[in-house]
Amino acid sequence: MGELPRTKVRWGVKRRLEFIDFRLFWDGRFNRHDLVDTFGISPQQATADVSQYEREAPENLIYDRGQKAYLRTASFTPAFSAERYLLELVAIDNQWLRREDTWFEALPSIEFATLRQKTTEPTILLRILDAIRDRQHVELKYASVSGSPAPLRSISPHALAYTGGGWYARAWSGEHNDFRDYKLNRITGIDHFKPSNIDPSLDFEWAHKIDLKITPNPRLSADQRAAVAADYDMIGDELTLTCRLSLSFYLMSTYNLDVPDGTLDPKKQQLVLTNRAEVLNARETARKLAKEALLRATVDK
Repeated sequence: MGELPRTKVRWGVKRRLEFIDFRLFWDGRFNRHDLVDTFGISPQQATADVSQYEREAPENLIYDRGQKAYLRTASFTPAFSAERYLLELVAIDNQWLRREDTWFEALPSIEFATLRQKTTEPTILLRILDAIRDRQHVELKYASVSGSPAPLRSISPHALAYTGGGWYARAWSGEHNDFRDYKLNRITGIDHFKPSNIDPSLDFEWAHKIDLKITPNPRLSADQRAAVAADYDMIGDELTLTCRLSLSFYLMSTYNLDVPDGTLDPKKQQLVLTNRAEVLNARETARKLAKEALLRATVDK
């Protein structure tokens, strides 16, 4: 069906059409009172919204007079991907969203088995965003698990990045005179804003991308390799993932792609990186060039 709506409508109407689609997807039903109660609109407006949805997706719902509700049809096609809805459940579990801020009438039977990480303080994120936008140099109070044990970090952030492990600020490090990643939820304080003279374009690990060539572990059985390939929607048993050199470190670490072939049981290392040496060399070269460029820039000043 494609994303709702097909015709141009106001933002508020579009949100209500999304709500109808959401409730049909998860609960299999909704009625006009759901729209009235959720959005504080009149019954007449709710009727107009339902009519709009029926025009956009007539095959998605049918009215049941006995239940006085609209029901999902067998031919229902959601306007949005299932992953979007599943992400809302993850957000509720991680306390990124409150249950009442979503459109779930009743949560489905679902359990999570994750290690919930500390959330990022809003004020920290706002100040990092300000520093990125205004090209500022700042001082952080930072809890590190590697590198210098000193609690303070002097950085010039220029971008944000997300990996499965969380959110990071990509920044120039005053202590090391190179570019590094700082996990947002480990920042406990930020202060001393001043103009930065660091050129973000010298962060070659960030600026340059590389193709990761990923395949199922050849030591798996044929059936196992086929299952892994299907998991990642591979074409011809290969997945090409283009990413920034700096972020390749996290992807390789998360999926054991940095482990030499044959080190782990193939069930523990279901994916292998066929161009591992190329990626490692490119990352090392980019970092070396960045350090040299930063050193020259410092000398020239």
